[in-house]
Amino acid sequence: MEISQDDFMLFVDRALDGMLGIVEGLGDDLANRNPGLPGANSPFAILYHSVAVCHYWIGVHLADRDFKRDRPSEFVATGKVADLRESVLDLKRQLREDIMHVQGDQPPVTGPNQQYFPLGSEYEGWTQGAALIHTLEELAQHHGQMELTRDILLKG
Repeated sequence: MEISQDDFMLFVDRALDGMLGIVEGLGDDLANRNPGLPGANSPFAILYHSVAVCHYWIGVHLADRDFKRDRPSEFVATGKVADLRESVLDLKRQLREDIMHVQGDQPPVTGPNQQYFPLGSEYEGWTQGAALIHTLEELAQHHGQMELTRDILLKG
């Protein structure tokens, strides 16, 4: 079974555009606000983390690009929505280049740092296609998380 690069990017774009729309709709103040729930993150931090997830899984492990990641700082990131918008637009352009190198049935070029991998030893035997699906899984989860976070912030 194969999916096209355009098919994959359609859903990546939908998730990223949806998340970007949330932070833009909230503006700098609310987008950087934590909803006050234990362990919750601001919408800005969630999208910042999501951008890093894409660079890490697709850029580093599939396209063999260099990307330095500080995962703990992603969850407390703050900043201007306009700057985050530029990061998302740059990411979307970069991903289109990155996925041109993907061979879905082949192993990733490099394996992930175990601290970033939620499934531990289940990574063994993953393909590049699985890494793409995992990235999309993360984006979909975080998009939903941001929708709920936005709703909480707007009610407060």
